[in-house]
Amino acid sequence: MPLLSPSFAALAALIAILLLVPLNMLFSKKWDPRGKHCFITGGSSGTGLQLAIQLAKRGAHVSIIARDKGRLEKALEEVECARQNSAQVFGAYSFPVDSEEGSAAALKAAADPHGGRCPDALFLCAGMSKPGFFIEQTGETLRNGLQITYGAQAFSALAGAKEMVKQGIKGKIIFVSSVLGFMGIVGYSNYTPGKFAIRGLAETLHSELMLYGIDVHISFPATIFTPSYVEENKIKPKITLKIEETDGGKSPEEIAASILKGIEKGNFHITSDILGDIFRGSTAGSSPRNNYLVDLVYGLIGYIGFPIWRKSVDSMVIAHRGEHQAYLRSKGIPEHLTF
Repeated sequence: MPLLSPSFAALAALIAILLLVPLNMLFSKKWDPRGKHCFITGGSSGTGLQLAIQLAKRGAHVSIIARDKGRLEKALEEVECARQNSAQVFGAYSFPVDSEEGSAAALKAAADPHGGRCPDALFLCAGMSKPGFFIEQTGETLRNGLQITYGAQAFSALAGAKEMVKQGIKGKIIFVSSVLGFMGIVGYSNYTPGKFAIRGLAETLHSELMLYGIDVHISFPATIFTPSYVEENKIKPKITLKIEETDGGKSPEEIAASILKGIEKGNFHITSDILGDIFRGSTAGSSPRNNYLVDLVYGLIGYIGFPIWRKSVDSMVIAHRGEHQAYLRSKGIPEHLTF
């Protein structure tokens, strides 16, 4: 007599498949951007531009949005080089997207060449980082930090969701947070809160926009090697640079490819490297898992490894106190300061 009946063996095999393969891959059709209109904020450089190029190569219609008209024109030339057929429609539009009015105007301008039809997918890449110590911030810089990280994506999502619902488009909204949307370290007090807020918005909309058949995804890239990153490092606190010195980072091309791959798989949380996967697995909460078994392993690794990593980071910060005290005194904050 066999140890396992055929029916039990079949059930066990099915359970194994469900554990090893994400459920969304079993029950959803792979997303294909061909012929779809993709709207990309922050599309004149970095990850946004690379998304535009890679989507153009896959046959999508592409609209890129940014403030700088000169950079937009150059970026559009690069997108044109990726054209696959004469039917593709490409456009570049200069609008500020850190308000609902600016976002709605950008969306309308991008929709006009398509008969007013709202884009099928919104890739929200706008944002930037200006590192510095918290005690050097002002009310204005904190507000600006939220505006250029959270606001620049939230308002575009708001304008886009309203238009998708109005027109009955079952589209996609893709947010770009950061690995700093999973954790925080010294130097990012006016940046990390916005990235956490983007995650909170994406979590909420992932649930709410199901009412209209709109999919939501959020990406958590780590270091991205761009000209903006080079400029950021010029003002970044020394202790922050030291903590990040072992971070390998990735190119905008690699990050864009990982975002598209995650969308094609139907993943809600999209990460681009093993560290991001471990953070994702460790902090997923009630979010949909990409792979139940693998994410469980990532979560266990994080449960053991991250407290050790955090302790080492905290030790580095404490060891920096003397140098930081000298820095503060050089700024006149104040001479009698002691730790």
